[in-house]
Amino acid sequence: MIASTQYGPVTVLTIDRPERRNALTIELCHGLRSGVRDAVDGGARVLVLTGAGTSFCSGADLDAVYSEAFRAALYELLHTVAGAPIPVLAAVNGPAIGAGTQLAIAADLRVAAPTARFGVPTAKLGLAVDPWTIRRLALLAGHGTARRLLLACEQLEVDAARVCGLVDRVGDGADALSWAVELAALAPLTIAYSKRGLRELFEPELVNPGLEAAFQGCWASEDFAEGRRSRVEKRPPVFRGR
Repeated sequence: MIASTQYGPVTVLTIDRPERRNALTIELCHGLRSGVRDAVDGGARVLVLTGAGTSFCSGADLDAVYSEAFRAALYELLHTVAGAPIPVLAAVNGPAIGAGTQLAIAADLRVAAPTARFGVPTAKLGLAVDPWTIRRLALLAGHGTARRLLLACEQLEVDAARVCGLVDRVGDGADALSWAVELAALAPLTIAYSKRGLRELFEPELVNPGLEAAFQGCWASEDFAEGRRSRVEKRPPVFRGR
């Protein structure tokens, strides 16, 4: 369900599950992670991530999102994408919601179609994203935008995403590929060094134990269970803050 296509020095990885709007499963996370590693090991100069059909990625598959194994697979994928020594470009061909937004911001650059939009609706579900995602979102899009996405569960349309810096260019898959080909002609060692320097800004060595405990507490809370139960029962959740 991960299609890999080679265009000279550029590898394009496509999440090919359009019937579920490219919602991620454990298997898809593992497949995409392997695809990234294979592209790097195979000598690709630039990697493009995109989705089949009209969605980039609608988030986590509802059958998987509540499992600890899925969270582990997702975060392994995100860190593999962010840590790749080559430029990773997200061609956001449609909505990127939840884990889709996380995948898009794990990339170095984003080209978004006019139909793209971004959202992190975890507070509607009693879920939580990890501190790495919060930090990266705030640094890329600005603290105000991050607060609207995380605290108000707003969705960001492509024009607003372009203004705040979350989206670098507006265009389709062909535009993304054209830019990727340009990037592939640049000096690889310089690119790898620059990526390493930028990564140190996003991923400081210090870990806040209190923040990590709060993140884990969300996933162990009664509100988490209520969010899951309400989806099964098809009713609005009633969160109690415990």
